[in-house]
Amino acid sequence: MEPLRENVSSHQFFILNGFNELGAQRPVLFVPFSVLFIVSLSANSLLLYIIISQRTLHSPMYILIAMMTCVDLSLPLFFIPNMLLSFLFDWRGISLIGCLVQMFLVHLLGACQSTLLLWMALDRYFAICTPLSYHERMALPTFLKFAIPLVIRNVFMITLLVTLVGKLSFCFGNVIDHCFCEHMALVELACGSTAINNLVGLLTVFLIPVVDFIFIAASYIVIFSSVLSSGKSGAKALHTCVTHIVVMAVSLTIILVAFLSYRIRNNLPAAVRVFFSVMYLFFPSCFNPIIYGVRTTEIQQHIRRILMFCHCGF
Repeated sequence: MEPLRENVSSHQFFILNGFNELGAQRPVLFVPFSVLFIVSLSANSLLLYIIISQRTLHSPMYILIAMMTCVDLSLPLFFIPNMLLSFLFDWRGISLIGCLVQMFLVHLLGACQSTLLLWMALDRYFAICTPLSYHERMALPTFLKFAIPLVIRNVFMITLLVTLVGKLSFCFGNVIDHCFCEHMALVELACGSTAINNLVGLLTVFLIPVVDFIFIAASYIVIFSSVLSSGKSGAKALHTCVTHIVVMAVSLTIILVAFLSYRIRNNLPAAVRVFFSVMYLFFPSCFNPIIYGVRTTEIQQHIRRILMFCHCGF
C-alpha cells in the first residue's frame, strides 16, 4: 500500500455515483424523491407552525416534537437538493472539504433523531410513572442536566468520526458509490489502514443509536408495566407512547437495514445499499410529521381547523 501512497496523490475532489447502475433510467428517480422532498418540507413546516402558534401545545411533549420536526426539516436540506440536481443534470462533483462538512451535518442530525426519541421516552416515563413531579423534572434547568451530556456525546463522536476521515489519503479512486458523503462509502476509497475508522464507526453506532435504544426500551418496559398495573387509568397516556414507539420502530428498522447492508454484501446490489442508506435519513423526515399528525389528537384538531379555514377562504 505504501508505494501507491507515494506515487498517487490524495484526491481532493470526488464524484457521487449513487444509483449509477440504473444508467439512462437514473433521471427517473428525480420524480419520486422530489415528491417525497416536497411532502417532507410541507408536512414538517405545517407541524412546526401549529406547535409554535398554539399556546396550548407549549408543553414539554410538544416542544420535543417541535425539536424533532426541526431536525426532520433541516436534515434533507443538506443532501436531497444536491441529489436531485445529480439526477436531473448529472451534477455529481463535490470537494473533499464539502464532503466532510456534509458528512458532519448529516450524521450529526441523524444522531439527534435518535437522541430526541430517547428524550421523548423519558418525557413519557416522567409523565406516566412520576406524574406528581413531572413538571419539576421537565423544567428547563433539570431537563438540561440529562440533555446536555447527550448533545456533547453526539458532537464529540461525530466530530471524531469526521476528523479521522479527514486525515486519510484517498488513493483508490475518487468515485463514491453513494448519493451523499456517507462515512463508510468515503472510507472505502482510502489507501493504508482504515482499522481505526472502522472501529470508531462501530463505536459511534453503539454509543449513540444502540445505547439510546437500550434506554428507550427500558423506559417503555417500565411505562407499560406501570400502565398495566394501574388498569384503565393509563390508557390515554399509553396512546402517546404508542405514537413514539411507531416512529421509533420505523426509524430503527431502516437504520439497522442500512447498517447491515454495508457489512453484509453478498449478492446485494449497490443500488439497494444506497437506497436504504438514503432512506434511513430521509424517510423519517416524511413519515414522522404524518404519524404525529394522525395519532396526536391535539395536533390533528389544529390541522383540521387550518384545512377548514383554507377551504372556507376559497
